[in-house]
Amino acid sequence: MPDQTFPLRKSQLWRTLFRSKMGILGFTMLAGMILVALFGPLFAPYDPYEIPKVTLGDIYQGPNIRHWLGTDDTGKDVFSAVIYGARVSLLVGFAASIIIVLLGATIGMIAGYSGGSVDVVLMRITDAILVIPSLPLMLVIIAVAGRGLTNIILVIGLLYWTYMARVVRSQVISIKERPFILRAHAIGVSPFRIATYHILPQILPVLFAEVVLDVSYAILSEASLSFLGLGDPTIISWGSMINRAFLRGAVTKGAWWYIVPPGLALAWVTLGLTFLGNALQEIFNPRLRTHHLFDEHKMVARARLAVNVDVSTEKVV
Repeated sequence: MPDQTFPLRKSQLWRTLFRSKMGILGFTMLAGMILVALFGPLFAPYDPYEIPKVTLGDIYQGPNIRHWLGTDDTGKDVFSAVIYGARVSLLVGFAASIIIVLLGATIGMIAGYSGGSVDVVLMRITDAILVIPSLPLMLVIIAVAGRGLTNIILVIGLLYWTYMARVVRSQVISIKERPFILRAHAIGVSPFRIATYHILPQILPVLFAEVVLDVSYAILSEASLSFLGLGDPTIISWGSMINRAFLRGAVTKGAWWYIVPPGLALAWVTLGLTFLGNALQEIFNPRLRTHHLFDEHKMVARARLAVNVDVSTEKVV
């Protein structure tokens, strides 16, 4: 039986997660936004994809009873657009993270388990992609390949897998030298079965924690591309809303309700994912809890213990 590198079972994981204030806050924020993306359009007061019949007075209306977050430059409801935009932003985030996990975990496992020249070649390729500035490269690729939601997902997934590969490689290198892996080698278990049955379950918690953070990176990347005008013009996302607001003079007209809500939605889901990802990392790697912070009570207790030991030692002497 393989060693339990991460002794937390599913029930223990959830109990530990919900004891963390950061974990509860992040989970609640993310779950709320997912519910908005799934069921919000059913309750949205208007359909932002329809072309409404508007008058001049309907353009850039401030928040009111009919339009809770006002209207945009075409008289459409901003609140409904924010709700519909949640679907696109979360879809890009989760779809791109799947590519990141599949590509990064596969390359990391092959490099870490094989070692030697295979490890060197794969890691040099990873380093070469890692040092290239991601945003300028994404701009060039999207400009050449064309705008579209599928292209955005592919570009983000194919450029952000490098950190995942290095994290998985370091975990595999550590795990493959453990006794249960050596025993599996000794009894003739195939390398593929060792990698998939013995090593992969040990790194799944780390993968899960990293995926949560990768989703936030993907959402911010899509928002950046859309804000720069390289998103899909036929769909509504938070980044494209901010782009349209700036292009159509919302700032000069003082229409803050067209800019602030999608920006707050981006901040909300990004902070929720960050809180949840950090809480999961602390659960799976307890040493992170004291990496930058320390518990004052524990430090005082250790200091008193050290003093008592010194005093008792002097008495014995």
